Amino acid sequence: MEYVVRGEGEPLVLIHGIGSRWQVWEPILDMLAHDHQVWAVDLPGFGSSDAIETEAGVEHLIDYMRAFFSEKGIERPHVAGNSMGGGISLELGRLGVARSVTAFSPIGFWNTGERLWTQIALRGSRALARHAAGVVPMLASNRVSRAALFSLFYADTASLTIEEILGDVEGLGGAEGFDAALASFSQYGASPVTTELPVTVAWGSRDLLLPYWTQHRRASSLLPAANHVTLPACGHVPMRDNPTLCTETIRRTTQDAVTASER
Repeated sequence: MEYVVRGEGEPLVLIHGIGSRWQVWEPILDMLAHDHQVWAVDLPGFGSSDAIETEAGVEHLIDYMRAFFSEKGIERPHVAGNSMGGGISLELGRLGVARSVTAFSPIGFWNTGERLWTQIALRGSRALARHAAGVVPMLASNRVSRAALFSLFYADTASLTIEEILGDVEGLGGAEGFDAALASFSQYGASPVTTELPVTVAWGSRDLLLPYWTQHRRASSLLPAANHVTLPACGHVPMRDNPTLCTETIRRTTQDAVTASER
């Protein structure tokens, strides 16, 4: 697995979503590094990490993250994840291998129709990234077409740079682990986190991929002990829409763990 490390302090591991890469955390990486040793990873088959020989669904990726912690000597880190990475982070918390969990728009709180919508929408975005990458710069130069292309993920599409757009498209189109991970969504559902570690579930109010109103309510019901946060005017990938708010959301969760350990 490829990764970057920045900062010093208690370890904080950042886990991206399906079709994404560690760079999705760039807007908040340096801010988090003021307080933590931050590890931002590329999951197997995504970003610059090699694909694994067998097809890897969500459950396999959870196991790979646990193995990564062991390999790097990272003992009970704080973890934060987005989308599929949010679901993985919650599972790491449930398994007791994380000290705190912050999950941005995590998968698994869907009903059948919403899960099918998520899979169809992601599959369509992947097809566009693979087969129409050559026209993306032209489409991105127009305000209306840019919003149509990227509003599934971001609320503030107007401020995306061409470099960010091309990086996202390349990462999505080239993700060898995409198909297996997406297929595994059909068998994946979120489970209660019964350990007493601090857990925050944060949802952008303008999330179109995992719609805020239904997902937020289900998460609140399934995880009543967690801290549930609404991120105003943010989309499915809120770190780009409001870096400061997302940084503070993670910081509050990690500080809760520190405070709990001092009691």
